[in-house]
Amino acid sequence: MEGQDEVSAREQHFHSQVRESTICFLLFAILYIVSYFIIRRYKRKSDEQEDEDAIVNRISLCLSTFTLAVSAGAVLLLPFSIISNEILLSFPQNYYIQWLNGSLIHGLWNLASLFSNLCLFVLMPFAFFFLESEGFAGLKKGIRARILETLVMLVLLALLILGIVWVASALIDKDAASMESLYDLWEFYLPYLYSCISLMGCLLLLLCTPVGLSRMFTVMGQLLVKPTILEDLDEQIYIITLEEEALQRRLNGLSSSVEYNIMELERELENVKTLKTKLERRKKASAWERNLVYPAVMILLLIETSISVLLVACNILCLLVDETAMPKGTRGPGIGNASLSAFGFVGAALEIILIFYLMVSSVVGFYSLRFFGNFIPKKDDTTMTKIIGNCVSILVLSSALPVMSRTLGLHKLHLSDTSRDSETSKPSANGHHKAL
Repeated sequence: MEGQDEVSAREQHFHSQVRESTICFLLFAILYIVSYFIIRRYKRKSDEQEDEDAIVNRISLCLSTFTLAVSAGAVLLLPFSIISNEILLSFPQNYYIQWLNGSLIHGLWNLASLFSNLCLFVLMPFAFFFLESEGFAGLKKGIRARILETLVMLVLLALLILGIVWVASALIDKDAASMESLYDLWEFYLPYLYSCISLMGCLLLLLCTPVGLSRMFTVMGQLLVKPTILEDLDEQIYIITLEEEALQRRLNGLSSSVEYNIMELERELENVKTLKTKLERRKKASAWERNLVYPAVMILLLIETSISVLLVACNILCLLVDETAMPKGTRGPGIGNASLSAFGFVGAALEIILIFYLMVSSVVGFYSLRFFGNFIPKKDDTTMTKIIGNCVSILVLSSALPVMSRTLGLHKLHLSDTSRDSETSKPSANGHHKAL
């Protein structure tokens, strides 16, 4: 009997691992496909030539798509964990959701952390150096020469970063044990370096989010059709038409020898025609879209911004008054043990909306900063170098989102004990667990 129980436990563990691996693969495949179409929408079409550079661009495109998929997964993991917790509380004994357990959530978080490290320190530097490489002088040109130069640059970059961190550690903390721990790359150096990147991401989020919260009203005002009392589309269309006619007359008056001026005017004329088309499309909007959608969206943005600021202010007061409210001093409930909000599923849904709202606001604020304004991708006109920079930026912001949400008190989910939570979520019948 003991041997049969041991075999049964091993079979259950095997089926559980296969199930979790399959779910992780399917989720990541969906994110990868969506990320691929997003990048293809913005990638410059002129880069699609058939030569050696085309192969390099395809490899860099695949690595950038992988990084963007990891970023999307890191953003969606926290809402997914909150939703899973509420579902397990609502249906604790349901046969069809037994796959949704603490072990799966914990495994997804581990994979997100592993892939974030891999993309940030290996794949994205490789994609950038590979895209800019030409091969060492004296060697035969080709893909192998470019890969060799890229690997050499990666090794030099790793040694440079390791040396900087080692010197900084020696200057700040003169303890020999702390400096020797830097030699342990896997257990200390990489997690420490990733923690530093997450800290930088949190600081960047704290800088970008207030800017994004203020810019969200302007951005939505540009995307939506305003009521007639707020803007006069007929006047704007009339002005744009005059500009189009003036540019057309200037083009007709220039000689063909002034090639640079002709190209510049043609580009400007194309932008004016695009703007005129958008204005005409907005003029054809229905009265419902003009008079109802815009006020409703603005009121919704105002409510979300007010709730976010109120929650952050309450959490700061709790941190000042109660020491146990610190993230390091509290151990929140695990997956499926208790609701994260006093309002149950409605409160959890509100937290998810606020998390997405803060992430979108941080991205809008990031692109609104003057230093990062040139990073804004343009449809069908974004170089691979700029795509790599955007993917790295979004990865840094997404990796810092759970830390900032935890610090600001937007969620109280404790994930370090989720591996033990999976034991409580097992079905009572062993046969059902094997069938899953």
